[in-house]
Amino acid sequence: MPPAVISITEKMDSFTELWSPKIIAELNDCHFKLVKLQGDFVWHDHSDTDEAFIVLSGSVRIDFRDGTVKLNRGEMIVVPKGVEHKPFADEECHVLLVESAGTVNTGNASKNERTTGSGEWI
Repeated sequence: MPPAVISITEKMDSFTELWSPKIIAELNDCHFKLVKLQGDFVWHDHSDTDEAFIVLSGSVRIDFRDGTVKLNRGEMIVVPKGVEHKPFADEECHVLLVESAGTVNTGNASKNERTTGSGEWI
């Protein structure tokens, strides 16, 4: 039997929470997570894994200690492990994250109101 097709649109439409990554697939030791962003996140890093941000709709600004990157629909960036960053979106933005399984959304930052853990499967 062939693998199941995953509808990114249907999965994204199935939740409304902001800053709460939802796991939709696993490839080797990596999770594919959908997340809706709006407003400000927290400074954090992931000491053990790189993190890919792929913008599906809207735009997101990612602040780094030494500069800023703005991503629009159809663009992506890979944040290397250990690099501190802070996402921000003026309006709701939909992003596909790719990162090691078990990665906590706030990384090495102290637990705070944005911490949701490593993601829930949908």
